[in-house]
Amino acid sequence: MNTDPEVMRHFPAVLTKQEASASFARLRDEIEKRGWGVWAVEVDGSLAGMTGLWIPTFSAPFTPCTEILWRFRREFWSRGFAHAAAVQALAYGFSTLRLTEIVAYTAASNLKSIRLMERLHFIRDLAGDFEHPGVPQGNPLRHHVLYRKRPNNPPDPMPVSVTWAAGQPTRQP
Repeated sequence: MNTDPEVMRHFPAVLTKQEASASFARLRDEIEKRGWGVWAVEVDGSLAGMTGLWIPTFSAPFTPCTEILWRFRREFWSRGFAHAAAVQALAYGFSTLRLTEIVAYTAASNLKSIRLMERLHFIRDLAGDFEHPGVPQGNPLRHHVLYRKRPNNPPDPMPVSVTWAAGQPTRQP
């Protein structure tokens, strides 16, 4: 997934297989340390993608914060899995972790993610748009839009069902 140029179109670089493996290892380590984080999403026994909550390590006017993120393999796009998994991650963040806010951000060109944020009832923070410090200056992906969500604005109903199994969200038929 992280080695697919189309999946990584809104990121500064495609990862090598070694970089992708190291990235997944870091995500697993964070779950071991915190008890929560970014979970694998499985569909019919196959890795479809990942969704979860993360604490960004860079400095910005809106940090410290907890963000929601998602990334899916292309064959799982536009099938409701990202929405369903995000709904579960938000519920976990607000109900279990008792977070008062969750943010989402993406490159301004990533219209699919922006549409998902809006379906999840995130509110655009126009004053919060920022230049992502992890993206090189001059790169058109550097400009990011910021969305915020509080627990009192629930997302639209899920088109598919997602449940937690062994610490990971998985699709149920």
